Amino acid sequence: MIDFEEEIQRFKPSLDVEAVEDAIVKSDLTDMTDIMMELIRERDGKRT
Repeated sequence: MIDFEEEIQRFKPSLDVEAVEDAIVKSDLTDMTDIMMELIRERDGKRT
């Protein structure tokens, strides 16, 4: 039978998960709003 208390004590979070989390949080992602705003600027002849 599984001893959950023992398993919890031995648990160590994966470093890969933490690294991925940092990469996602720090990345500069373009969302649909950014894309739509760029299309409107191009349509109106305005560039940033």
